[in-house]
Amino acid sequence: MVPMGPYGTWPSPIDGALAASHDGMPEYVGAVGDEIWWTAPRPAEGGRRALMRRRADGSEESVLPAPWNVRSRVIEYGGRPWAGAASATGTPLVVFVHFPDQRLYAYEPDGGAEPRPLTPVSAVGGGLRWVDPTIRVEAGEVWCVLEEFTGEAPTDVRRVIAAVPLDGSAADDRGAVRELSDGRHRFVTGPRLSPDGRQAAWIGWDHPRMPWDGTEVMLGQVTADGPFTEVRSVAGGPEESIPQVGWTADGQLLFASDRGGWWNLYRGADETPLCPREEEFGGPLWKIGLQWFQPLENGLIAVVHGAGTTTLGILDPETGELVDAAGPWTAWSSTLAVHGTRVVGVAASPRSGYEIVELDTRTGRTRVIGAAHHDAVDPAYYPEPQIRTFTGPEGRDIHAHIYPPHSPDRIAPDDELPPYVVWAHGGPTGHAPLVLDLEIAYFTSRGIGVAEVNYGGSAGYGREYRNRLREQWGVVDVEDCAAVARALAAEGTADAARLAIRGGSAGGWTTAASLAFTDVYACGTVLFPILDLTDWASADGTHDFESQYLESLIGPLAEVPDRYRDRSPAQHAESVTAPFLLLQGLDDVICPPVQCERFLAQMAGRGIPHAYLTFEGEGHGFRRADTLIRALEAELSLYAQTYRISRPDVPALELDK
Repeated sequence: MVPMGPYGTWPSPIDGALAASHDGMPEYVGAVGDEIWWTAPRPAEGGRRALMRRRADGSEESVLPAPWNVRSRVIEYGGRPWAGAASATGTPLVVFVHFPDQRLYAYEPDGGAEPRPLTPVSAVGGGLRWVDPTIRVEAGEVWCVLEEFTGEAPTDVRRVIAAVPLDGSAADDRGAVRELSDGRHRFVTGPRLSPDGRQAAWIGWDHPRMPWDGTEVMLGQVTADGPFTEVRSVAGGPEESIPQVGWTADGQLLFASDRGGWWNLYRGADETPLCPREEEFGGPLWKIGLQWFQPLENGLIAVVHGAGTTTLGILDPETGELVDAAGPWTAWSSTLAVHGTRVVGVAASPRSGYEIVELDTRTGRTRVIGAAHHDAVDPAYYPEPQIRTFTGPEGRDIHAHIYPPHSPDRIAPDDELPPYVVWAHGGPTGHAPLVLDLEIAYFTSRGIGVAEVNYGGSAGYGREYRNRLREQWGVVDVEDCAAVARALAAEGTADAARLAIRGGSAGGWTTAASLAFTDVYACGTVLFPILDLTDWASADGTHDFESQYLESLIGPLAEVPDRYRDRSPAQHAESVTAPFLLLQGLDDVICPPVQCERFLAQMAGRGIPHAYLTFEGEGHGFRRADTLIRALEAELSLYAQTYRISRPDVPALELDK
């Protein structure tokens, strides 16, 4: 007989340390000779990103020891931080960005020497930063995006495509870096060379547009020792988002565009649609160098595609036939690599975390070549998600994943409904994937349900769904989360008196706005949030990439200043009457701690239970194991105290009033 226990009191083997140890995901896969390389999270090592390699014999090892940290800070969200090739001696050569100093380094891991710097350190503002490299061994260069700060303000910055000598001559000489693009765009991706090496294609865009609003494909002629020539725009525009560009094996331009309402693939000078569907073959370009498609040598194209969930497919561009890879995976990330007839990507499912998966296109066989290492968890404790579509205001659809409480060790009393936490993802142009997340399992295995809401504005459901948030941030996202919470309570799935909401970054904004402007939730957890729109839109309120994001999310500040004030939780602190937890990294330049500090000053003396935890060395999004553990335990303690659930196994969170 399974023992009975009230929701929220159940024991669980998924503790904070276990959840923290599996936080993050592999990224940026690539083929180097006969090997597959990628970056991997290391929460227990201060949150660094390790560069891993899988040798031809199947063995897996780290390329660089600690403290080497392979991660870029370009546009603060970074992007592809490494590239590999065969050196002149035939051994692997890797060029990578080291996070602490943001310099490019070259390294031959089988050569015995230490990594050597390729770029200088700058003392101006944020200095010099690099991302999305491509090694050109024959030219003795690495081409990449250079982000160069020209002053102390976050927006004193320029970005160009640059060529860095592989011989190290630019390590102390900025003048040795050759600029290839002309700086006409504020934001650019790295160049993609045509098969004959004569042309380069890249993506550019400008404020106030974000890359999921409108971008341009630029094409230029490659010269021997100068910048690109005959540069022209060949696709895209203010209302057309192109997140990736490349080349087919026979030299035709290939790109993903949402001109038809969904990110679909187009090819050649006549821009032929290859597989028109109401599905996404691309996504929001939050990082530089993301890849949703990769051409194969035989003319086929590997694609990540889907609506809501995604899968890996092989597309025949001549017939439009699309054959999907077999397997349980429901989410493939925006990183693909091709190795001969094999395709390698990063995928996850509701029963497995993110892992490196290889598809042999000759046989159709898939196999995991880099494990997610969730085998330490008994799958009986995994949540069992439901894909749901709810109805929101004006009859609009709202997509969500519902994770009911689940444990093999306990059942709840028949007369009790479970508490639920609504999770609002970040972005807000983001997406909550349908995958195993041990942070979700941390709660569901204890008897607390989770509802992940892909509110209007989320990626993955076409441009019309994404555009619902235009000038409606703080309205549509708040309404959609509340509609899901109310529907769960109305149908008897959740306890209406024990609903909570949580989110980080833009999800932190939605959480705080939900506490200020609705009466749905009994408490909330707010992580590294935006709280005051006017302050965030100021000259030094945030970083350059998102500094004009609110122009589309809220409206032009000069035209609708009252809207900025009226929707800001910080301007309506008196409306917050539910307990809350604020979690903030002290090194966050995207959502600086000052937003939390000013909000708390307005809450002082109001008698609302709350706690504010800050973390040294953490930026936007937590990476360190000790931070992740403390944050999870504090969140559980907030719910336990609010709902009067006994959790003696969790350190009590001290709530101020």
